[in-house]
Amino acid sequence: MNATLPTAQSLRAALAGLLDGLPPRQAAQAVDRLIASYRGETPTDAPILRDRSDVAAYAAYRMPATYEAVRSALGALAEAAPGWTPAGHTDVGGGTGAACWAVAGVWESPATTVLDWAEPALALGRELAEASGVAGLRAARWEKARIGAALELAPVDLVTVSYVLKELTAGARAELVDAVAAAGQAVVIVEPGTPDGYARIIEARDRLIAAGLDIAAPCPHSGACPITPGADWCHFSARVSRSSLHRQVKGGSLSHEDEKFSYVVATRFPTGPAPARVTRRPQIRKGLVQLELCTRDEGLARSTVTKRHGELYRAARDVAWGDPWPPEGTAR
Repeated sequence: MNATLPTAQSLRAALAGLLDGLPPRQAAQAVDRLIASYRGETPTDAPILRDRSDVAAYAAYRMPATYEAVRSALGALAEAAPGWTPAGHTDVGGGTGAACWAVAGVWESPATTVLDWAEPALALGRELAEASGVAGLRAARWEKARIGAALELAPVDLVTVSYVLKELTAGARAELVDAVAAAGQAVVIVEPGTPDGYARIIEARDRLIAAGLDIAAPCPHSGACPITPGADWCHFSARVSRSSLHRQVKGGSLSHEDEKFSYVVATRFPTGPAPARVTRRPQIRKGLVQLELCTRDEGLARSTVTKRHGELYRAARDVAWGDPWPPEGTAR
C-alpha cells in the first residue's frame, strides 16, 4: 500500500492525540450513555452527542471498528473492479469520518464530502482529518444534513452508508437507499453483523437491484439471496487492533477484537464478482479444509479441500472468512 495513504494505525494515533487529557473514567461513562441511546430511536434532527467530550469518547469507541468493517467492504469492491478509481466520494451519515478514512486508505485523494446531522461529530471529524497529514482527508468537506427521507445527493462516483440504516424508520431507510442508488456509480452499505443488520442489508440490496445496479460483493451474483429468512444470516468479521486508550474506553484487556458486520456493494458499471465467497471461518483439519461458500451457480455449498488438491489445498489453508474463492490464478 502507498505509504502516503492512511492506515488503521494512523487513525488510532490521531484519535489518541485528540483524546489526550480526557480522563478515561469520563470517556467510559460517556461511552456507556451513548451506547444506550445513539443507535436507538433518536430523531435525526436532534442528535444526542452533547459536546466534544461525548464525540471524542464515541469516536474512540467506534471509529477503529467502523474503519475496519468499511475497509473490508471497500477492499471487496476494489477486487471486483481493479481498474476503477472514484474521483468523488460522499459519506452519508459519516459522523467523525471512519468511512472517509477507509476510502482514503484504498484510493488516493478522492474528493470526499461527509454528511451528518451532528455538528460536534463533523467538527471532530475535521480535526482528525487535519491531524492525519493526508492531503485527501484534509481536503474533505464536512456538511450538516438531515439524514433519511428527502435527502438530496449530487451525482458522485462512490457513496458509502455505514451503520446508519438502523437509526432510521423503515420509510426513511427506503428513501435513503433510493437516493444513494440514484446518486452513486458505486454504493457501499455496511451494517452490524446481526440478524437485524443483515435484514436491513438484504432490504437495501433488493432496492439497489430494483434501481438498476448490479451486485459486486459480497454476493457472487445479483439473484435472490440463497439464505432462508430466519434460518441464518450473512455476516463477516474484521480484526480490530486496540490501543491502550481504546482498551480503557471499552473496558477490555485484549489487544484486539473482532467486528462483525454485514454489507453490500452495488455498481452501475461492469465488475467481476467472485465466483464464490467464504461465508464462515474455514475449518482446518489434518489434511483437509472445510469451506462454507456462497456460490454463483449452486447457492450455499460446502467444499472440502484435501491435500490431493495440491495448490488449491495450500490456498485453502490461507483463505479467510469473507475472501473470494478460489483465489485468482488457482485452478479448481
